[in-house]
Amino acid sequence: MTIHAMIDLETLATDPYATVLTIGGVKFNPNNNSEPYGDFYFKLDVDEQDKLGRSQDQGTIDWWGKQDPAIMEEAFGEEDRVGLVHFLNHLTKWMVGVDVLWGHGYGFDVTIVETMYRQMSLPIPWNFWQVRDGRTLISLLPRDPRKDMQTDLHNALKDSYYQAKAIQVAYSKLYANINNTQGLGVNPSNSAAAVKQEI
Repeated sequence: MTIHAMIDLETLATDPYATVLTIGGVKFNPNNNSEPYGDFYFKLDVDEQDKLGRSQDQGTIDWWGKQDPAIMEEAFGEEDRVGLVHFLNHLTKWMVGVDVLWGHGYGFDVTIVETMYRQMSLPIPWNFWQVRDGRTLISLLPRDPRKDMQTDLHNALKDSYYQAKAIQVAYSKLYANINNTQGLGVNPSNSAAAVKQEI
């Protein structure tokens, strides 16, 4: 069975070198509605990232100030924070056997973690061709499935869980269309060959 994984970050900026507050991840099967499993959740050392020159954006900080106090406390609380090497070593082991890695947005979750690996001179445990963008796939649906499932936003572990569940919904819709003769199948009237003949 192909193993898929989803990671999610809460950060203090949106560029590739953003300071990461928390990160969570789950493994899942996109081909059915089974529960995601094998989760992890870390709160990362902000001071260490500051010394490395990782970025903080005032607009993002202001955005955090408008969130629920409980959400802010979880994201910003000082307890149980770990260093980058500790986290990255754990992630490298967690990635063993993973075939596909999802983030939620091009250039965000996965890209930010990759810059951490590079800053710590550690090998990135996935190849570029294993990476997928959940935001693009979910945007193709008429409605984001998370709006009907999730209430606890901006927790990295819970976000990764519900993003994985949304991918499962997207896959089921995609398969339904493929298997429906009125769906996305190519027929003589809409094929490239037919279009060329008309021209």
